[in-house]
Amino acid sequence: MNPGHPDPTAASGDGVVGAATPLLEMRSVNAHYGAVHALVDVDLAIYEGELVCLLGGNASGKSTTLKTLLGMLKPTSGEVVLDGEVVNDQPTSYRVARGVTMVPENRRLFKRLTVRENLDLGAYLRSDSDQIAADMERVFELFPRVKERLNQKSGTLSGGEQQMVAIGRALMANPRVLLMDEPSMGLAPALVQQNFELIQQIHQAGLTVFMVEQNANMALSIADRGWVLQTGRVVLDDTAENLLAHPDLQASYLGTAEQ
Repeated sequence: MNPGHPDPTAASGDGVVGAATPLLEMRSVNAHYGAVHALVDVDLAIYEGELVCLLGGNASGKSTTLKTLLGMLKPTSGEVVLDGEVVNDQPTSYRVARGVTMVPENRRLFKRLTVRENLDLGAYLRSDSDQIAADMERVFELFPRVKERLNQKSGTLSGGEQQMVAIGRALMANPRVLLMDEPSMGLAPALVQQNFELIQQIHQAGLTVFMVEQNANMALSIADRGWVLQTGRVVLDDTAENLLAHPDLQASYLGTAEQ
């Protein structure tokens, strides 16, 4: 059902050229929760410099895909490959240390800790203090509001500010690829556009981004490529432009109203 795989090694609209070898890849991955077959022969490849998205309705397998990539769920068959290395048996900490970091759904900040303390937690596996300080400054450059709120309890921030802190915390791990789980979830409608502008901003700063999202139109408007999951299977795999033009993307595959 896939309408021809797009060529990720070609230049994107932003002039990004993908590498010949994927940075992060799933090869014929199957995953189960007990008797439930959550992912069925899933193939996807994320190339350095891309902004790509995984779309799907509820219970389609999107979050399971992220958990499998990050090592929170082990595939029952198939391979997860990080920079050419099969990492099925490697823990989450190993993958984080190798540059895979996630911004979880609903941000998951430690609300009783300050903004600074939350950011510091993002660098817990690192010991390069000089580079950590430089990365903190980079976060402040990307999100000046975060610096203004540095000593404030994160639980007192607005939804948009909390999203900035969650992204900043992930950036403090010095990632090569940033996984994002439903980044617009729980945000007021007025903040959704701002949220996708933030994602585009960090991508333009040089970071590879893989986001899982239900808001198809917004996600595809900033992405290079995308996949659509339905009951654990990839049913569409194409450029963002072609997916946006798909005549019945929402009704047939996502089970959501036009967004």
